[in-house]
Amino acid sequence: MTQSISGQRCAEPEPGPGAGGGPVVVIGAGPYGLSVAAHLRAAGVPVQVFGDVMGSWRHAMATGMFLKSTPAATDLSAPVPGGRLADFCREMGEPELTELTPIPCETFVRYGMWFTQRYVGAVDPACVMAVERAGAGFVIRLTDGEGIRAAAVVVATGLATLAHIPDDLRALAPGGPGPQAALSHTSQHTDLSRYTGQRVAVVGGGQSALESAALLNEAGADVEVLVRASRVRWGERPQLRWQWTQRLAAPPSPLGSGWVLAAVCRSPGAVRGLPAAARMHLFRRALGPSGGWWLRERVEGVVPVRTACHIEQARLTGGGVQLRLAGTGGPAELVVDHVLAATGYRLDVDALGFLPGPVRQAVARVPGTQAPRLSGVLESSVPGVYFTGSLAAPTFGPMLRFVAGTGFSARRITKHLTARTGHHHPPV
Repeated sequence: MTQSISGQRCAEPEPGPGAGGGPVVVIGAGPYGLSVAAHLRAAGVPVQVFGDVMGSWRHAMATGMFLKSTPAATDLSAPVPGGRLADFCREMGEPELTELTPIPCETFVRYGMWFTQRYVGAVDPACVMAVERAGAGFVIRLTDGEGIRAAAVVVATGLATLAHIPDDLRALAPGGPGPQAALSHTSQHTDLSRYTGQRVAVVGGGQSALESAALLNEAGADVEVLVRASRVRWGERPQLRWQWTQRLAAPPSPLGSGWVLAAVCRSPGAVRGLPAAARMHLFRRALGPSGGWWLRERVEGVVPVRTACHIEQARLTGGGVQLRLAGTGGPAELVVDHVLAATGYRLDVDALGFLPGPVRQAVARVPGTQAPRLSGVLESSVPGVYFTGSLAAPTFGPMLRFVAGTGFSARRITKHLTARTGHHHPPV
């Protein structure tokens, strides 16, 4: 069975004639899962989607946050024209978003819900507990114990289970990090005003850290940002009009300007063909931590930011959390009430609890990482199991870390699964 976005149950689609029988199951209902499902549905491939529609964007982003990306890089991938963010704004009677308009997360969530109703349809919020091999296909086990056969599985769970907290901070939360503990991760918050009047140290130098610090400061918290790098990097204010000489010197792309970014955005498939060392360099160095250009005035000169430092020791005391810092400025101590880790995410197949041990172990990894090694159609070494979104970035480059990569992955996966399941219906 599936559940529509409004919560009404509807009948399970008839199993397709693919090698394993049953529909294609998409696990995850964020930008990548919705885009893949939309293309599969338009191609006539039976598909079931499990997940909370735009869940990470609704539950792992603090109120008041904006997207770092521009409108041109924020479109989900629809199989036919009419599904862009601009189309949504036009239909809702909302002002046009330009490159100089920071996009509220709330707007992006509403766009994702609208996209779901228009192109995807039924989404079941049931939690997938296990993906078990069954002959040439799979059985999907849900929380209620129900088992659903699937011809193939697309893992599009985003970063929900991949939040990374450095080991030297974990001792601050013996029961696990969270808003109620002395330590939390930025993905665990929807409202930072709970820290009004408290001393908060934000660890990290990227968008999540800097925007969280701005929101904390604006909510009346006493906040300081701790950055390991020697300086904070800020994005450049976009240009609405480009001279041809500028385009030649540094062509624009969904991820920024420059020949390297333009190349990896134009052809993520070509990135996969690069030597392993070059791909890993792109994965680790391209688009490092930085803040959005529009955020700078809310942080620089407003919120204390300590650069070139790292936490040498963190311990709980009767007066709060004592941090011993080390860096180019020499040792220092900082006492706060709460530590907010904006320390990013670690791509690790083993963190996907719904994949049983035998399946996880059969998934080959990109050397030097715990991310899945993927074929040119985003299929893993386990036939019928596909990965998309950030988990595909070590194979296909930085484009897959952002919404801008949804079209590439949705088209490739759909083309392969259309042939695999024996369906071929033109988009409607």
